[in-house]
Amino acid sequence: MSLYEKIVNREEKVSLIGLGYVGMPIAVSFAKKVEVIGFDVNQAKIELYKNGVDPTKEVGNDVIKNTTVDLTSDEKRLREAKFHIVAVPTPVKEDRTPDLSPVESASRTLGRNLTKGSIVVFESTVYPGVTEDICVPILEKESGLKCGLDFKVGYSPERINPGDKEHRLETIIKVVSGMDEETLDIVAKVYELVVDAGVYKAESIKVAEAAKVIENSQRDINIAFMNELSIIFNKMGIDTNAVLETAGTKWNFLKFSPGLVGGHCIGVDPYYLTYKAEQMGYYSQIILSGRKINDDMGKYVAESTVKKMIKANKQINGSRVAIFGITFKENCPDVRNTKVVDVIKELEEYGIDIKVVDPLADRDDLWHEYRINPSEMHEIKEMDALIFAVPHDEFKAIQLEDVKKMYRTSQLGFIDTEAMNEVAAASELDISTNNNVLIDIKGIFNRKEADEAGYLYWRL
Repeated sequence: MSLYEKIVNREEKVSLIGLGYVGMPIAVSFAKKVEVIGFDVNQAKIELYKNGVDPTKEVGNDVIKNTTVDLTSDEKRLREAKFHIVAVPTPVKEDRTPDLSPVESASRTLGRNLTKGSIVVFESTVYPGVTEDICVPILEKESGLKCGLDFKVGYSPERINPGDKEHRLETIIKVVSGMDEETLDIVAKVYELVVDAGVYKAESIKVAEAAKVIENSQRDINIAFMNELSIIFNKMGIDTNAVLETAGTKWNFLKFSPGLVGGHCIGVDPYYLTYKAEQMGYYSQIILSGRKINDDMGKYVAESTVKKMIKANKQINGSRVAIFGITFKENCPDVRNTKVVDVIKELEEYGIDIKVVDPLADRDDLWHEYRINPSEMHEIKEMDALIFAVPHDEFKAIQLEDVKKMYRTSQLGFIDTEAMNEVAAASELDISTNNNVLIDIKGIFNRKEADEAGYLYWRL
């Protein structure tokens, strides 16, 4: 009887190592069909799950309460499983080189508890070669077992889109790979248990690793092009959204839009590919150029905000700005590698007091990562500018009339008119009679209506 058949008959178990935005949805899906052990080193997270609380908001509290996933932070429980899925994050370091420490640590933990006859499948985004050249030696060293003889490995890149209720594990074609045909067959069959869209068998582990890393690199480059267009069109006084809507009437125009590109995928994956390329003696031109544009967009948004505030006759040092949304994308609590923080840091350099509002953001992660305590919506008063950075559904429901109540009733203006005019001239700005500065990065409000309502409006 094959390992697949034993799993289906509940004679063997599947384990998930890493129960975050990717791992937990996978564990929950598999638990509907087979026996699943869900492991995470974070004991506090495990307790939340056991109490029916889903901090990721990916599957929901009700689902967590009713799932049969056997949740644990005891690594020895991994010895009960024979099919292991590793779904830990793979971030970048401050110097933007790959940080493989989470996947290496997971490999050591699993290696200590690996048993003969097991299959290990990595889902973490990596550059080609990491699974076989880095993870396998760790598994062998920790377990004392031999890959290919005592255990097998595969790679199946995660494609779950956090916050997206349409493109889920079940509805996205799953790329699978294995170190040999037998492994590939078992890995494919196991994933077919939960992936309704079916699987695609990559010809090798390295091909699957490469496919994953270029998927997000492609998006990154296209968004960088949109961001560059936005900079150009803003200088021309042309609305970027209007241009893109017009160009989008052509059948083969790719519909991307400008924005802050962060998160643990698009903002990270290109660096994994270029890092490996540099090891091979090739220095990227297009990929890194696109990444530089996207990395600089926070600074660009902050500078554009300050220019609008000067135009609105605001004294910059000591002014108050509220930022709506700090997660890396809409309708998602994940704040990892969010580029909204770049906007905040730049504005603080000008002496601006920042308030952040985000009902979805994970408050613990927000404090741990950035030392930010978010404010409640009703606390936003007497502001000199508002920045809508992330288009959460809650923010889309806000009306322009409601926004007006959040501004300063007595405007904070320049005391020194001569100095004000000098600053305005240096910035090539005219002073506006509109004082309510509204920065709408993703365009959730109607530009024409905002202009007519007297806002000093700007968007990418």
